[in-house]
Amino acid sequence: MQNILAATVNRALSYPKLINALQKAFTENITVPPRLHFDIDNPQASRETTLLMMPAWQAGNVAGIKLVTVAPDNHLYQLPSIQGTYLLFDVKTGALKASIDAPSLTAKRTAAASALATRFLSREDSEVLLIVGTGTLAPQLIAAHASVRPIKTVYVWGRNLVKAQLVCQQIKHLNIHCEAIENLKEYVNKADIISCATLSKEPLILGEWLQKGQHLDMVGAYRPDMREMDDQCLLRSQVFVDNMESALRETGDLAIPLQTKVILPEHIKADLFSLCSYQYIFERKREDITIFKSVGHALEDLTAAKLVAEYVHASQ
Repeated sequence: MQNILAATVNRALSYPKLINALQKAFTENITVPPRLHFDIDNPQASRETTLLMMPAWQAGNVAGIKLVTVAPDNHLYQLPSIQGTYLLFDVKTGALKASIDAPSLTAKRTAAASALATRFLSREDSEVLLIVGTGTLAPQLIAAHASVRPIKTVYVWGRNLVKAQLVCQQIKHLNIHCEAIENLKEYVNKADIISCATLSKEPLILGEWLQKGQHLDMVGAYRPDMREMDDQCLLRSQVFVDNMESALRETGDLAIPLQTKVILPEHIKADLFSLCSYQYIFERKREDITIFKSVGHALEDLTAAKLVAEYVHASQ
């Protein structure tokens, strides 16, 4: 059994390779049962700590389960909000093949899924990327989007300007102009792609700010009481999700406007399963505004874990 650390995960998962693997995986017969999601009272923190268990398997091949906690206040302790491990098993023998660092695996597969959607939904000439949020995902989202679109300029907004500046430092190797900003509304107007990865409970992006032709990549707000965008964003846009079953109930970005009947389920055009299998073909008009809302899917974890295990095996 291999114990695979974050540094190895990051070396193993180049974005072009991972994005293509995810596109293929969304067309394959991979079994994904409902995730187990528990909110645990944590009186010393501002919000509950969430325990997630996400299983998936491919018959005759591999099975895996991700065991992670999400603790929103961890920035106060200089710790990542997501901690845990991914266990990868051989289906034939039942043997445990690897224990893989889950935070790095999650960051990589989440950013790759966003970039996969961006490849389907955004304008091909998108050059300006706005990142909203300064957590672990921010530099990964920049690298992933830059692998599928000709990104020349990145703006980073966060409630802490110093953290936004640090994100710019972390992507210096990409040779992309990066600027930490304070006025979110002003820079929404300038962006071709807007990628949000926060734990906000109130909308950060307002529909009245949006410009024709933009693509929104909404990664955060993973709980029903969280929102990163307001109702007007949805009403002005063509909306896509990573998977229909979970997205409509797990994120406040969709669950709240569905509950208040601002939108109906039919407002969601398609998910990554339909896009990747070309059951739904999106023919973008230049003026279209598109939204991709993700909540994460265990298929993505399993696909990334397989690539990591193959990389480690080939390196021995």
